[in-house]
Amino acid sequence: MRILLTEDDPQLGRATQIGLEQGGHAVDWVTSAEQAHTAVRLHDYGCILLDLGLPGQDGMAALSMLRTRGYQGAILIVTARDNVAGRIAGLDAGADDFIAKPFDLDELAARIRSACRRAAGRVREHLVHGDLVLDIAERQVTQAGTPVALTLKEFRILQMLVEQSGRILSREQLEKNLYSWGEEVESNAIQVHIHHLRKKLGRGLIRTVHAVGYCSDKPAATIAA
Repeated sequence: MRILLTEDDPQLGRATQIGLEQGGHAVDWVTSAEQAHTAVRLHDYGCILLDLGLPGQDGMAALSMLRTRGYQGAILIVTARDNVAGRIAGLDAGADDFIAKPFDLDELAARIRSACRRAAGRVREHLVHGDLVLDIAERQVTQAGTPVALTLKEFRILQMLVEQSGRILSREQLEKNLYSWGEEVESNAIQVHIHHLRKKLGRGLIRTVHAVGYCSDKPAATIAA
């Protein structure tokens, strides 16, 4: 998933970015509300981590503007202002959750998963697709009950295709959700990851649509996740 991190503290921002990237996410980091609005106009984000103490526009005003402009993904407020009135105001303005600074990275990752799960209309941390089961929290896959070892990027590609089964995703769409700003991407990187997924999970799972992209067709019987 691609995450937009807003944080004006260089040390905390870099540490958070590194921690989330080690968890398999693509993380774009900005230091002002103005930069955040520009990033949202240019890219698709599954989650925004919004610091209320950004320079320039107030964080609550930025939150309201993001929702007014149509952002429908998860917004998690990350703030040192830990009071009941502030949490209520943030939730009423469109936030999905709060986490107070200083925070534990594992807890932050869990809250991101929870907020994104609710935004996607899921009630569990598992995706079921035919004989595949994806454990989102643990980033593990089983096929017909047998564990299958995937790299982080292979898992993220599989998750995107399964979450949007029946829909064709282009190479560019997959890349945008896998790689952060400035991260070097080989021209055939997605093709290589798809090749490895087919070797591990079977060629019938992912269909190539010539000159368009890739698709994981809906199985004959899908168990709702």
